[in-house]
Amino acid sequence: MLLTAASAFSMAGIAADYTNIVLINLDDVGYGDFSFNGAYGYTTPNIDKMAAEGVRFTHFLVGQPISGASRAGLLTGCYPNRICYLYTFPRLRDS
Repeated sequence: MLLTAASAFSMAGIAADYTNIVLINLDDVGYGDFSFNGAYGYTTPNIDKMAAEGVRFTHFLVGQPISGASRAGLLTGCYPNRICYLYTFPRLRDS
């Protein structure tokens, strides 16, 4: 029990030294779909606040144009083609 308490105390000190990272991976969202980038007709106050207080990365590439494959590449660190994730749906054979 003493070891558990000491471990929790030491982890509290370590956690304060690191930066939190929030990665938001969205499907079918364009650059102008948030109010901080000029969207009109609706507001995105929480995302606007995150953009104002944090770091925004605006130039990037994805492994595939398909959401599932790009997510698989992000989670594994591999190109989706290397892990055989090429399509969202199974391809149909020619009849």
